[in-house]
Amino acid sequence: MTGLVVDIVDLPRSSGAAKTVHRRAPAPAGLGTPVIGVPEGSPILLDATLISMDNGVLVRAGARVRVHGECVRCLRDLDEERTVDFDELYLLPGAAAARLEEGDEEAADLFLVGETDLDLEPALRDALILGLPQRPLCRPDCPGLCPGCGERMEDLPEGHAHEVVDPRWSALAGLFDGDAGGGDGAPGGAVGGDGSGGNDGAGDGGGAVGDGEVRA
Repeated sequence: MTGLVVDIVDLPRSSGAAKTVHRRAPAPAGLGTPVIGVPEGSPILLDATLISMDNGVLVRAGARVRVHGECVRCLRDLDEERTVDFDELYLLPGAAAARLEEGDEEAADLFLVGETDLDLEPALRDALILGLPQRPLCRPDCPGLCPGCGERMEDLPEGHAHEVVDPRWSALAGLFDGDAGGGDGAPGGAVGGDGSGGNDGAGDGGGAVGDGEVRA
């Protein structure tokens, strides 16, 4: 039993009879959505009026809660105080069964009056979730995070950017660098070989000519 279960033993059954409830209770788990909600254990200040009806108990309530979440763009913490108001009719089990027999399929999802109490947690949860944003933002024009470094864009200097190189071009650049290195060595070796070969040829040629001249 949570602190949001209220006793109705002292609520008169006569139609129109009322009872007021003022309560401070810790928030149960799961009071919200996966991205924003009431932190478990944080205080809930509940003010409610319970009114007896012919077919159940009408609850008119307001709960003061603290909501916590994160901006879906920049992940900045979001915290705010919020008042959640709700009006719900809790049906007597017999009245709910009669509506089901009449073909009212929605009656199966309505809240029921317990034997001695009312659980206000489901009604509060439904009302709270309806008022929460599906994509919470710190502000509508939040620029989000830099995709390159993950820092908040609003904290970075104007014109902040990262050079992104396509990995396919990086591989080609490596090939070009290798070709350039081999080309530098090849001409040098060719020149050296030609020079050496040329000198040898020149010497041999010179010797042949000299020999011919001597023989002459």
